[in-house]
Amino acid sequence: MTNLINNTRIAPIPAPYLERLRTEGVDALGQPVKRVIAQGGEPCRDVLRRAKAGEELLLASFSPFEKTGPYKEYGPIFVLANDSGETVDRSSIATGGGGDYLRAQFAIRAYSKDEEIVDAALVEATNAPAIIEKFFAREDTAFLHVRFPTYGCFAARLDR
Repeated sequence: MTNLINNTRIAPIPAPYLERLRTEGVDALGQPVKRVIAQGGEPCRDVLRRAKAGEELLLASFSPFEKTGPYKEYGPIFVLANDSGETVDRSSIATGGGGDYLRAQFAIRAYSKDEEIVDAALVEATNAPAIIEKFFAREDTAFLHVRFPTYGCFAARLDR
């Protein structure tokens, strides 16, 4: 595990959203969730790890934004179909390896309090802490998003 930066916390997926997915089978856009059996390696956003082959997952639309505006977007995320009760360390995240939640390369985007993008970078796991520190040093940065580069899917929100 790589500690991304001191005084940074990885925000959880909101509990009411997860509850709605799991009990009602409806995502953020009011669409039915898709139930899938993991092949192994799918990024499980709720527990910040890769899925194990055979686990039941939900694939659903999610928006990490709260405000309306040009940057509010919805995209697919995987979550475990059932609450696993796992303890999730929200101060660090596994990066770099093929089985790690964040692989060797990912995108980081900095956003203002108005949820507008102020900076972005495609980073290697080894230089991510420096980029995170640089982005949080900006006065106009309120939070960061980490995204998987190939598909562009939301991976995590980092808060100070």
